[in-house]
Amino acid sequence: MSGHLVDSTLSLLAHGYAWAPDLRRAHDGAPVVHTRLMGRPAVLMHGPEAVAFFYDEKHVRRHGAVPPPVLDTLFGRGAVHTLDGEDHRARKQLLVSLLMSPEGIGGLTKRVESGWREAVTGWEGREVVLFDEVATLLAEAICDWAGMPVRDGAAREIAADCVAMVDGFATAGSRHLRARRARHRQEQALMAAVTGVRARAPRPVRGTVLETVALHREPDGALLDPHTAAVELLNIIRPTVAIAWFAAFAAHALHRHPGQREQLRADGPAHARAFAHEVRRFYPFVPFLAGLAARDLTYAGDRVPAGTLVLLDVYGHHHDPDLWAGPYHFTPARFLGHEPGPAELIPQGGGDARTGHRCPGEDITLALLATLSSALAQSDFAVPQQDLSIPLSRIPTRPRSGFVMEIAPVSLSFR
Repeated sequence: MSGHLVDSTLSLLAHGYAWAPDLRRAHDGAPVVHTRLMGRPAVLMHGPEAVAFFYDEKHVRRHGAVPPPVLDTLFGRGAVHTLDGEDHRARKQLLVSLLMSPEGIGGLTKRVESGWREAVTGWEGREVVLFDEVATLLAEAICDWAGMPVRDGAAREIAADCVAMVDGFATAGSRHLRARRARHRQEQALMAAVTGVRARAPRPVRGTVLETVALHREPDGALLDPHTAAVELLNIIRPTVAIAWFAAFAAHALHRHPGQREQLRADGPAHARAFAHEVRRFYPFVPFLAGLAARDLTYAGDRVPAGTLVLLDVYGHHHDPDLWAGPYHFTPARFLGHEPGPAELIPQGGGDARTGHRCPGEDITLALLATLSSALAQSDFAVPQQDLSIPLSRIPTRPRSGFVMEIAPVSLSFR
């Protein structure tokens, strides 16, 4: 059947986040839609059952699923995202140990809080682009936390490169070229840092994130080659900087829904966490996730041949009225007293983050986004005239202006 299907690549490039929901609507909301993408047969899946199916390694594998242009910009060659089975579990355990401990999350959160306080004094009384400033703040915090402290100028360069990698992975032309160049620069710098750790005498001791990754051994007992070690370090730094997208969305939500500012100020951490969940549900970031059928499969009565590109609809999942009450209303209260299940809220994947392919940095994203949202709510800022539209045709998207704001000279405190 796949040979008679029209390739959807141009439609995806034209419609962005709306592509998957539109394709499903054209097929009467079917749980599985057959299409072609980048010349290969593909199936688009949707819904909680599809999430469970997609994250079962017996059904879907990652090796070979990510196109080379995405590897060369977003993830890097040899990254954990491309592994399966024991190789994936061993590498994943390394990242889990670094990213999911309460002590680690708390240490990074404190650095971001401190960085915000310091940075905001320089913003008082002038206009700043929140997206750019938060990206720099996050780059400085994550590098310091990882054992690679940098000065402000270097933090801005690292932030700009990480933003370029995310901004250019899903497109061609100048954005994609900038992303490739940015990845090459940062991989080279991190390879030098890894080599430096290994050259220390007499024996380096695991301590910082840098040292732990540099000295990590694969199941066969071998150290990661310097390039792969650099890739995994960058896969800690880059996603942290990418929280700037969510921070800009949080500011957008506070501007559109001013009552949320008072609730964040009054209700403390519980509302901040619910607010962070709703930002990640409501605003567009990941359009869909991809893998390959590990063998001949059947799902919802449809045959899925081995090697088929399997796509999990993320944006449509988060805006499905059958799954969410009022999906196009920004409603943090839906998460008050309710932590979403592994197949419910999937902006960073589904399933178990400790063992599967769900992002191990999700807890960090939640903690930092809640912290930044609270900081914004406690700030007295004006929003000058600007273009705050969020084009769904662009992947990844954000407010066109990056959210320009002017902070009044006030003292800030974190709750």
